[in-house]
Amino acid sequence: MCGICGVWEYGAANARIDIALVERMRDTMPHRGPDDTGATILDAGRLAMGFRRLAIVDLSPAGNQPMRGCAGQSVWIVFNGEIYNHAELRKGLEQRGHKYASRTDTETILHLYEELGLDFVNEIDGDFAIALWDATRQQLLLVRDRIGVKPLYFHLQGGRLIFASEIKAVLAHPSLTPQMDEDALYHYLSFLTTPAPLTLFRNIRKLQAGHMLVFDRQGNARPIQYWDALPPATNTVPEDSSDAAQRAQILRLLRESVKKRMMSDVPFGVFLSGGVDSSANVALMAEQMSRPVDTFTVGFRDHEELNELESAREIAQRFGTNHHEVLIGEKEMQSFLPNLVFHQDEPLGDPVCVPLYYVSKLARESGTIVIQVGEGSDEIFSGYDKYIKYLSLYENFWQYAERVPRFARRAVSTAARSLVERTVKNSEATELVRRLGANEALFWGAAIVFDETLKTSLVSDTLRSNLDGLSSYGVVLEHLDRIARERPDSDFLAQMTYLELKVRLPELLLMRVDKMTMAASVEARVPFLDHHLVEFALSLPRSLKVEGKSGKHILKRALEEILPRDVLYKGKRGFGAPVEGWFRGPASSALEAQVMNSSLRKRDLFDYSFIARLFDEHRRGARDWGFQLWALLNLSLWYERWIK
Repeated sequence: MCGICGVWEYGAANARIDIALVERMRDTMPHRGPDDTGATILDAGRLAMGFRRLAIVDLSPAGNQPMRGCAGQSVWIVFNGEIYNHAELRKGLEQRGHKYASRTDTETILHLYEELGLDFVNEIDGDFAIALWDATRQQLLLVRDRIGVKPLYFHLQGGRLIFASEIKAVLAHPSLTPQMDEDALYHYLSFLTTPAPLTLFRNIRKLQAGHMLVFDRQGNARPIQYWDALPPATNTVPEDSSDAAQRAQILRLLRESVKKRMMSDVPFGVFLSGGVDSSANVALMAEQMSRPVDTFTVGFRDHEELNELESAREIAQRFGTNHHEVLIGEKEMQSFLPNLVFHQDEPLGDPVCVPLYYVSKLARESGTIVIQVGEGSDEIFSGYDKYIKYLSLYENFWQYAERVPRFARRAVSTAARSLVERTVKNSEATELVRRLGANEALFWGAAIVFDETLKTSLVSDTLRSNLDGLSSYGVVLEHLDRIARERPDSDFLAQMTYLELKVRLPELLLMRVDKMTMAASVEARVPFLDHHLVEFALSLPRSLKVEGKSGKHILKRALEEILPRDVLYKGKRGFGAPVEGWFRGPASSALEAQVMNSSLRKRDLFDYSFIARLFDEHRRGARDWGFQLWALLNLSLWYERWIK
């Protein structure tokens, strides 16, 4: 993993970029590449590319970037990520006459582009953010990997394109002044992140997963979606099929994925919680290694109920790993907060960022540079309890209620409140009743914190007026409309999965992994999100994923071959943080003050009497508003750091 950046003055024939500018941009993110740096000027002085290197494969200077292609100097690249099939691709390229100067996957991308043009992206298997300059065609490409493991941000305005792996590098350009995007702010309150292509900074965008942007000399940006998380057009696995063949295929694909992600010339290991996903990573890595796997676990002082230390130790002992642990408490949480918003760039309102940073730091201090993580399994195999609850509510009630004519829908929704409350808690039921009456979809995501009902109380009249009727349902509807149009026979579970793979997974879960591991100069790899495994999981019918009140059924059955049943079928806890306790413990007054006294308050965007009520109810134990308060804290700290 690395950091890339660049500036293209496409609209100015006589522009001359000072290389010191792109070096300043590059050097705002030294954590992304402590091993080497590079920069170059191209296009007669109008284009600059910068690079910071975290050396993983081919540690020699031959792997430095920016790198130029072999066919003269017409093609140049800066690239962040890993191409896991590059050895296989290289073999074919060399057989077709391509000559290599290094062992790097970066060079493979250049050769593929020179041979295939824009179609090169369909051949590469990996996690990547790419910027590629083609002088012959006078075009600059920005590319983000299929699932969205790697981030890529850009600003396009006034004849100038600025791009980078991190927003802080874009902001280092003197033409930009940080400003808050209020539409993005409204969506952040719902999703704990900003849905692509928005960011919380006005006029800075993020490239969507599975997309390429082709910029030409006139400043036209041609978007190309080269991959999407849609289920297959035809049912390749019948609903009543035996699961034996599917179990075998899942295990084969996951085993291959783990093996591919062990490609490294530096030490690698696994973040281990003791749950199903990280334990599977350990088991599959251990069977392919002659030395012990390095495993890393984080625990919490004073919050034993959230600790998975014992479960992790049991897995470590079973597979003979070289196990490492770190304990953190409120002191570590508070000391990290200023750096949290620095590394996030824009708020990621998930408190898991705190333990994730400290376990990444532990790995780096042990000498481990590459880590495998368990993200994605619950999304593609329907593992969260919330999916099962919403699926039950949909199949037993909602699908019938939404057939009621619109003029009668509101009356039906009010009468149905008691039924809805049997499935979800009261505050959530209020929002679901509102959605039914408004003819909106049931499921908006598995991590909606401030829903539209709560935002009615939170948002000030000033912000509401500025937003001009904006609803976060627009984000949801865009993706639900697409799957309805492209896959009209898709069921409710497939629709939930698609929505999660378009919003929450790439822009919250994967960004928290990227930002927090990179803060410690560690590269994270995600075996469950190999696109071959994802595509296969999307082809599986509901009956193989959900059994009764539990999800991830087919995956657990597949993993019975490598993991004990007590690991597979114990109650799900998930990787969490004691956010409820943080806002009731010794640090609570300081955390509340950071929200209530923030400069953000001067903008008159929120009703702070309502926020004070949330703090009071939470502190007294009347309600658990921990995630809502953390989202506001994260936002307030971000505003102080970047906008004030």
